[in-house]
Formats: sequence, structure tokens, C-alpha cells
Amino acid sequence: MEELVVLVDEKDNEIGLMPKMEAHEKAVLHRAFSVFIFNKKGKLMLQQRAASKYHSPLLWTNTCCSHQREGESNVEAGRRRLQEEMGFTTDLKEVFSFIYKAPFDNGLTEHELDHVLIGRFDNEPNINKEEVESYKWMMLEDVKNDIQQNPDNYTEWFKIIFKESYQKLTDA
Repeated sequence: MEELVVLVDEKDNEIGLMPKMEAHEKAVLHRAFSVFIFNKKGKLMLQQRAASKYHSPLLWTNTCCSHQREGESNVEAGRRRLQEEMGFTTDLKEVFSFIYKAPFDNGLTEHELDHVLIGRFDNEPNINKEEVESYKWMMLEDVKNDIQQNPDNYTEWFKIIFKESYQKLTDA
């Protein structure tokens, strides 16, 4: 059964459900979340998407991201997906949300009201190889510089989120 996403208006009010692929084909605004995990040294855990992903395979992105299920809070969704992709859980807090739209070469479009969540973790993840190819820890300033020098190595949404949230993440 295909995963459903929660359709929302620009104020994050739920207005219905739609299969995930249909929402991405029609560029319909839906709820999403992005998790940023930092260690005690202030480094961000990045993940490299698995080669089998239907879009943006092998590109680097934030620690994990996905869509909330019906009735699931932003933090519950973030903890669930963090466990599914990266093999651990930790406390998360929501720092802000914003709307973005990112079209892809394959005809799909991410149009999301994205809730950005942060957490702390100082161990190594146990990555799910069906979801994640690899991971690495980087300082935010190094990520910023690498995105400028090598933008094609990163997912479109991560570049948007990172630009939108850089100052908020450094203050968090």
C-alpha cells in the first residue's frame, strides 16, 4: 500500500490525504519534516541517499527527512524515521517551519511545508542500506562551503533548507 501524505494549507491546517507519488506528481502542498542531528563537537550528521532511491540517489542531505503520517506529531514522525533510516533515536525539538517548492528532472516536485527538527547524538548510526548509502559528520561552515563549491553533490531540498536555516541551526 502506497504511503499517504498529509495535505495542508499554507497555515499547516490539514485538508486531506493523498498518495505520496501523486502529491509529488501534482506538486500539491503537503506536510514534511527534516531532521538535523548534531554531536557535542557541533558537527552535523549528513546522509548520502541510497543508490536505489527514486529521486536524488547518492546525493548528500540532512540526517533524515520524510512525511508525517495521519495523526502523527512532527517529533513522533522525526523519531520514527530517524530509527528507520539511521538506526537510532534521540530527543528532537522543532525549531521552525517553512514552505518550499523544488522540481526534479524526473517530473516530480517537492512542495512541502517542512518542519525542521534538531537533536543531539554522539555515537555512530546503524544505517539502513535500503535508505542510506553512507553518512559523515561535518561542521556547518564546511557544509556551507561545500554546497557552494559542489552544489550537484546535494539534494535540492537540502540546499534550500540549509540556506533558509543556516543561521537558525548555528544558533540552536
